[in-house]
Amino acid sequence: MRSVTYSMAVSLDGYVVGPDGSADWTAPDEEVFNLATDEIRKVGVHLLGRRLYETMLYWETADQNPSLDYSTLEFAATWRALPKVVFSTTLSAVQGNARLASGDLAEEIERLRAEPAEGDIAIGGATLAAEAAASGLIDEYRAMVHPVLVGGGIPFFPRRERRVDLELVETRTFGSRVVYLRHRVVRSCSDRMDSTG
Repeated sequence: MRSVTYSMAVSLDGYVVGPDGSADWTAPDEEVFNLATDEIRKVGVHLLGRRLYETMLYWETADQNPSLDYSTLEFAATWRALPKVVFSTTLSAVQGNARLASGDLAEEIERLRAEPAEGDIAIGGATLAAEAAASGLIDEYRAMVHPVLVGGGIPFFPRRERRVDLELVETRTFGSRVVYLRHRVVRSCSDRMDSTG
């Protein structure tokens, strides 16, 4: 069965953007950018909320900038080819290899898991990820922890009174002092039976 992954840059105090909505501290160096490209290569479909979708629209035409280096162009090409599902109540159309979601998030993930496709089902955006986490749908959390405290904003982890046991499966420290932490959700027998029907 396809895994549902949630990967984003996060401050040491747990936020994806600061209280002013800024995420300027998340600008990746080459090592972190290459990790993001490697992750995207393993994704079969990416689920996004409206805000992240609109932010990532840059990559639909990034290859038209002649000053970009090879790794940036490689990410742009990989992202552009990736199928995307956008969850929005305000958008009436989307661009590129994307479609608007027709059902709720749990139904969409169930449908995608039933398809005979390969690659992870990635979730982008803290709000959408919080909804998936509340339903127990996330299989892996991948945090690129930046050495900064922003003091508030949008949290990486959902603020729900629900315990989730995790197993650390990978960690890396980059020259920029960013630490990558990849955790798999530990499922109980009853969780596994619920997710398989």
